[in-house]
Amino acid sequence: MLISEVIEQVKHYCKGSWMGKVIDEEHTRDKVLYGEVNKECTGIVTTIYASPDVIRKAHELGANLIIAHEALLWNHGDHRDWLEETQNRTYLAKKKLMDDYGITVWRFHDYIHSGIPYKDGYIDGIFYGLAKETGWDDAFINNEDISGAVCLNCEPTTPRKIGELIKEKWNLSGLKCIGNMDCEVTKVMVCGHVSEGGPSNELIKKVDKEDINLLIPLELIDFTLTEYVKDSAQLGFNRAIIAPGHFNVEEPGMKYMEKWMDKALKEPVKVTYVQAGDMYTFL
Repeated sequence: MLISEVIEQVKHYCKGSWMGKVIDEEHTRDKVLYGEVNKECTGIVTTIYASPDVIRKAHELGANLIIAHEALLWNHGDHRDWLEETQNRTYLAKKKLMDDYGITVWRFHDYIHSGIPYKDGYIDGIFYGLAKETGWDDAFINNEDISGAVCLNCEPTTPRKIGELIKEKWNLSGLKCIGNMDCEVTKVMVCGHVSEGGPSNELIKKVDKEDINLLIPLELIDFTLTEYVKDSAQLGFNRAIIAPGHFNVEEPGMKYMEKWMDKALKEPVKVTYVQAGDMYTFL
């Protein structure tokens, strides 16, 4: 099966509309970021992003297609002109590595977020995959509110215990934590990109109204929500944040992809998940 056929079949398996709009093929993030598609697919690696170590591992496994959730060349849209103009040495070294191994990289972002088959409909493949890989699928709430990518109603526990679970299941070396790590937790939300202004205000209102105890954000700044959670904890509320980092939060969804790819493809192709590695090193 050609790489181009693999890509089309994976896209067809997904819902194909996201945030109320059909995915626009011209403007979608889901582009071939590097390499050729009109050649036989010898194997597939799924990962959060195609780091040099992931590229090397794909070659070792005999795979020539890497399906990655995030960008390849450090900018939205993977534009290369500015790297070519300056002859960026890291870019040239990574390019040579992919050329030497004949690697093709396809970004799989919008389509997997649009949904994979689930019961009688579709569900976000990244965040449902996160729940499945963490053992949270029984507590998972399919939440279409973009301010809460995943909500969980769980048996009483603590942020500390959940943090230890995340470290084990996601294979991480450490976590950044805010608030009371020993408070009672019965509701968890994996939220999106926490920034400033209106979106954070809405998120703070949601946390208070729904009495959410623990937040696990993709991106996190030191003000707005972070300050709110720290103040809440010091005032006696059951509030905490665990911040593994954007790529670490979404990578379990790419691991789960390994388990449904046989349903998406018309012909068998070896699919292997390769962790890009914990984004952070803790001293």
